[in-house]
Amino acid sequence: MTTSTPTRGQVERTLAQRIQALYREQLGHQPGKVICQLSDRNVVVVMEDSITQAEQLLAQTGHQALAEQVRLDLYDAIQPRLKELIEETLDVTVIELLSDATLETGRTGIIAILTDSPAVRTPTPTSTKVRRRSPSDRSATQKSA
Repeated sequence: MTTSTPTRGQVERTLAQRIQALYREQLGHQPGKVICQLSDRNVVVVMEDSITQAEQLLAQTGHQALAEQVRLDLYDAIQPRLKELIEETLDVTVIELLSDATLETGRTGIIAILTDSPAVRTPTPTSTKVRRRSPSDRSATQKSA
């Protein structure tokens, strides 16, 4: 049995699920939503609700600088595994990872710079779908008849 190359959407979903699992396993906190987008030799990751309870508590009790330092230290700790996970999933080397988090919104953004574009398949349209004609298509057909 041969396995086909996954589509861009399949790769993006797989990567998002794996990143979410990594954060859950390593930090004990699962981001609410993880969105990945492949773009040539880049991957953009946006995580919603990515700030841990400890960071939130520090920020809410007036220790903003400490909360930001904890966020940086956590990212530094998880970064090698995140890079490895992206490389395994995309089968491409990551040159650099750029990241920033905003404690106020709970969002984290990550950009992975890749050596090459990941191999993805462009899905072909299926012929079993029936295309519905819009009213303007119908009127054009009636006028030409």
